[in-house]
Amino acid sequence: METEIHADAVTLEPREALQPALDIATETAARILTAESESGQLLVRMGSVSMPLLSALESLLFVADAPVEAEELARVVNAPVEVVERHVRALGELYRAQHRGLRIAERNGRFQMVSAPEAGELIEAFLNLDATTRLSAPALETLAIIAYRQPVTRAQIEAVRGVDCSGVLRSLLQRGLIEEIDRLDAPGRPVRYGVTDLFLQHFGLTSLQELPPLEPQEAEQIDAAMGAPPKDAPTP
Repeated sequence: METEIHADAVTLEPREALQPALDIATETAARILTAESESGQLLVRMGSVSMPLLSALESLLFVADAPVEAEELARVVNAPVEVVERHVRALGELYRAQHRGLRIAERNGRFQMVSAPEAGELIEAFLNLDATTRLSAPALETLAIIAYRQPVTRAQIEAVRGVDCSGVLRSLLQRGLIEEIDRLDAPGRPVRYGVTDLFLQHFGLTSLQELPPLEPQEAEQIDAAMGAPPKDAPTP
């Protein structure tokens, strides 16, 4: 016997597909629900139409123009958050196993469909991207420090690099590769920086856990310069 979880009536429009669907009032008889089929597969149904939950989540991620929280996806398909997270990660594993041209990026509980890093050069050629958009060596060095040790202040970055980084930080902020996370509870309330989802896309990563591990000596030198305790892995 199928177990059905009913939700309020909704209509999915392309630009509203990722809004909290349970709050949208409609006059249709369509219902979104999850049901366990005879094969044990979770389904999403609207009226007489149904599709596997995995496929439904794939469609939602495809139309999303920004990273989406798992809670938001869960509200749309009327399923538990943990179930949605498990299915989205399974979709990402499927892409990898089948060497597909897409990946599922995950950061801070948000998911986004991105292109596979192996397709980077092809995409650059197809979009006629200018080589001048490439990052400079100082920008890459600064990004690496932030990515491996975020959240970090400008003073900490400069302690590692040994030069003023204000211009580089402004450039990276303007390009959307880093963001201001918070302010340190210290004199002057210095800003602490972290990388963004665009950073992950730029470098073909689906999470910060995919960053290559630092050599122990490099990690010790960075932590000593920053005056911070060593970390075993980058903050996701």
